[in-house]
Order: sequence, then structure tokens, then C-alpha cells
Amino acid sequence: MIERLKEPASAREGGDWDIVIKPSKGNTPDLGLVWQYRDLVWMFFRRDFTTFYKQTVLGPVWYIIQPSLTAMTYYLVFGKIANLSTDGLPPFLFYMSGTIIWSYFSACLTNNSDVFSKNANLFGKVYFPRLVVPLSVAMSGLVAFAIQFLLLLTVFIGMKIANPDLALSYWFLLLTPLVLIYIAVLGIGAGLVVSALTVRFRDLVYAVGFMSQLWMYATPIVYPFSQIPERYHWFYYINPMTTPVQTFRWALFDAPALPASLCLANLAVTVAVTLCGLALFSRAEANAMDTV
Repeated sequence: MIERLKEPASAREGGDWDIVIKPSKGNTPDLGLVWQYRDLVWMFFRRDFTTFYKQTVLGPVWYIIQPSLTAMTYYLVFGKIANLSTDGLPPFLFYMSGTIIWSYFSACLTNNSDVFSKNANLFGKVYFPRLVVPLSVAMSGLVAFAIQFLLLLTVFIGMKIANPDLALSYWFLLLTPLVLIYIAVLGIGAGLVVSALTVRFRDLVYAVGFMSQLWMYATPIVYPFSQIPERYHWFYYINPMTTPVQTFRWALFDAPALPASLCLANLAVTVAVTLCGLALFSRAEANAMDTV
């Protein structure tokens, strides 16, 4: 943390101050110090957004193209060819709702998985709480989610015109922000675990994308939870992404709700992953620049 040394009154009046940077106490980052650097979070957010789409022709339009093509592919493969159930929901809405939720989590996870190597030059020159960067990544992902969520609502309105019986649950007004907070916390926590480990094991950087893809298929994105045999339910109790995906669909389209025990188990896993990520990240940042 940063502290000012006590100086004589004459020194204070003259504007002479020394700033001492001390290591954080304990095994977790100093969140109070992160709050002091909240303006820097906003600066990194703007940097990430402008850099990602710099010199692109379509720019943020990719936020619409990507989930649309992905949902269409799922609709053709899993809806038409595999003929998987969608719990009575229109297939395209089912796949798109799962896609945009997973896209936000995947962005938080993958973009935070190599924080130290991506920002090595900056970290080696300037001091600031390293946790600022993962937080800005989560904020940047919210822009994409907001655009894709509006796309989902637009598709719903178009389908409702064709089918007046299609209904929208207004629970989403309350639950969508909670779902996003849950995903951001989990994505940051899991990303911090990976970023701390990649300081020593660089191979993990290349495995994150593959592991994220496997994790997606192990989550009810392209299939409903109701179709999972009961003997496999134990796995979804330890898969923390089960709750936000199914809750989002329930809040929007009144899809079947999950058992409370499963939601609590997922929440416990998320808290454990996040605390583990904060502890590992705090330990890794002390000597990361000597290793990367």
C-alpha cells in the first residue's frame, strides 16, 4: 500500500513529500487501494475498448455478428440435426441467450489469463494495484454484453410479432444485473488463478482457449438442464456457470428454475475460486516481473 512519511511542518508547507510503496499485508490484494485508483480502471477500460477495434472496418458491429452467427450455427447443428430440446423456448432465443452469457464469462476469463505477460512493460515501469487491470477487462466486456442483450430483445420482439403468445418475464430487470456481477466475479477469479500460474507455467496461456471451449460444452448452453440425467447432476453442482446460464433464461423466458441447493453449491464454488484467485494473484505479483 502507499503511505506518506510524516514530515516536519516546514517540509509539508514547502510541498516536499515522500511516497513509500509497501507490499500488501496478507495473501489478498488491498481492495481499498484499488478503490483509490478507480479512475485508472476507467482509463484502462477506454484503452481496451479503443485498442480492440482500432483499424477495424466494422468495429463494434462484430458484437452483433459474432453471437448471431454462433446462435445460428447452434440452431442448425443442435436444433435441426441433433434435434435437442430447448425446454419449449424458441430455439434461436435459447441458443442466443446462452451464447451472450457465455461470451461475457469467456471474455473475463481469457483476457485475464495472461495479465502479467500482456502488461509486462507497463508493470515494470509504473506502480499501481495490478488488480486494476482485471477489473477493467470485466468492465470492457459489459459493453459487448449490453449490445448483444439489446440484440436478443430485438429478436424477441420480432418473434413476438409473429407469435403473440410468446411472453417475456420481467424478472430479468432485477436478476440480469445480479447474474452479470456473479459472472464477472467468477471470470475475474478464474482468470486470476490462471494468470498467477502462467507466471511459471506459460503453457497454460495456450490451453485456456481450449479449456474454455470444453467448459462451455459442460455447461447447459446448447442443451437444457432438464435433459441431463440425474446421475450426472453432481457435476453441475460443482460447475459454477450452471446457475447464471439457467437463471438468465428463467428471468427472461420463464424457463425451468434450478434447485436452490444447486444454486448455493455454485455460489460456494464461485466464492472459493475467487478467494483462491485473489490469494494466488497477490503472491504472484510480488515477483512476476522477474519471471515473465
